[in-house]
Amino acid sequence: MESIDMNEERLLAEVDFKDSSPIVIKIRRKLPDFLHSVKLKYVKLGYGYSCNPATVLLFLAVVPLFAQAWSARTLLLDTATILLGAAALTLPLGIYWAKRPRPIYLVDFACYKPQDERKLSVESFLKMTADSGAFEDESINFQNKISHRSGLGDETYFPRGITSHPPNLSMVEARLEAENVMFGALDSLFSSTGISPSQIGIVIVNCSLFNPTPSLSSMIVNHYKMRTDIKSFNLGGMGCSAGLISIDLAKHLLQANPDTYAVVVSTENITLNWYFGNDRSMLLCNCIFRMGGAAVLLSNKGRDRRRSKYELVHTVRTHKGADDKSYNCVYQREDDTGTVGVSLARELMAVAGDALKTNITTLGPLVLPLSEQVMFLVRLVKRKVFGARVRPYIPDFKLAFEHFCIHAGGRAVLDAIEKNLLLSEWHMEPSRMTLHRFGNTSSSSLWYELAYTEAKGRVSRGDRVWQIAFGSGFKCNSAVWKALREISAEECRSNNPWSDCMDKYPVHIPASTAASSASATAT
Repeated sequence: MESIDMNEERLLAEVDFKDSSPIVIKIRRKLPDFLHSVKLKYVKLGYGYSCNPATVLLFLAVVPLFAQAWSARTLLLDTATILLGAAALTLPLGIYWAKRPRPIYLVDFACYKPQDERKLSVESFLKMTADSGAFEDESINFQNKISHRSGLGDETYFPRGITSHPPNLSMVEARLEAENVMFGALDSLFSSTGISPSQIGIVIVNCSLFNPTPSLSSMIVNHYKMRTDIKSFNLGGMGCSAGLISIDLAKHLLQANPDTYAVVVSTENITLNWYFGNDRSMLLCNCIFRMGGAAVLLSNKGRDRRRSKYELVHTVRTHKGADDKSYNCVYQREDDTGTVGVSLARELMAVAGDALKTNITTLGPLVLPLSEQVMFLVRLVKRKVFGARVRPYIPDFKLAFEHFCIHAGGRAVLDAIEKNLLLSEWHMEPSRMTLHRFGNTSSSSLWYELAYTEAKGRVSRGDRVWQIAFGSGFKCNSAVWKALREISAEECRSNNPWSDCMDKYPVHIPASTAASSASATAT
């Protein structure tokens, strides 16, 4: 990392290794307590989302009618008056029905699980790193420390191009990785749902760092011979939060195109983006990112409600790219030797905290019980309007959601969110176990986490699920789902990436230290 001064947000850590000299690295202790200072404009924005035009129109039309009926309740109404009143009430109801948002259903999803030959333990990864000859001794020691404290286990997956001897970081291998991940997830999805690729009307693919020509979405259309009028989209360079951006895009497209299926594919491709250099701000990605991807089937067809797993309730997107620090904190560039990598700036933790705070503040009015909103607003008004020195009220988000899927970007952010939102180990378990079993799979990590929750048999009808992800830009995005039915553990045995190891989880992960917290932040 770049050289920085000591202050209250940063820590100078010295770590000793056997048979090596001490290594001094500059790291940030943790995310700031981002819920202890909120801006009123983001609260207002959340309340603005909760009032859609159709609801307002219905309210403005119906309330005067009831008021008039109440004032004239003692009068004898003739047939003409009744018919006129019924017509006046039917018109706004009809407009509301036509303008209401279409329900969006998540029929099913599938996560790609590579073959066992692609597994690589932590020790094997470190041996591969040392044997490559591309790294200085200090860089090898740095990756050694990070890898042992990152929260990743010994069964994460690497593409063939990286594990080859010597590494074969070619376009051919990158395409092979993309095909294996995308087609593997889609084959599983089509098999479990019984939906034919020819029935799909919308395809959205998000992959941040690999954008070949033809595009990844075209690769899918060609492989499955999809129809010629399909609407396809390819989102690149949008970081780990792009999976929820894709969901939000699919929502708007499905609301504009009736009787349609949409497929969202979220992945990251690491073959051509492996870093063979010695800049520590770029080496973190090698230690955290792993191979993976997911495919999600969405529908706006009313007849699919009965068999679907979830209904999409809210999406909230936050983009901090107008701020230079936010824009530059996760940046693909060349190091001093001309080697390309993704650099994580020293401001990353503060930027992530600010983006999370904004997104959560905007989401709160949409999901929190009225009692929590009142307590939050009372204290906020005291602070912002009357200047009172009172700590902000931290809402209990456990009253709004039963399940939390927090992007498994690293231990530092997971620790901070657990503390700030007052979550339990049980709530954090899907995120921590996903990081341990699959590593940071970028935008698809949220779906491995939801798959974990399902495989444990925790999802009941009516349960609310909060997915939240953050990534370069800097962006933080949320999606809220409502379970339409109970999802049993038995149902997940044939189409779940956790099916063969569920009995082993949760595993105990040693408590993180200050040094390990810094190691586990890669978005």
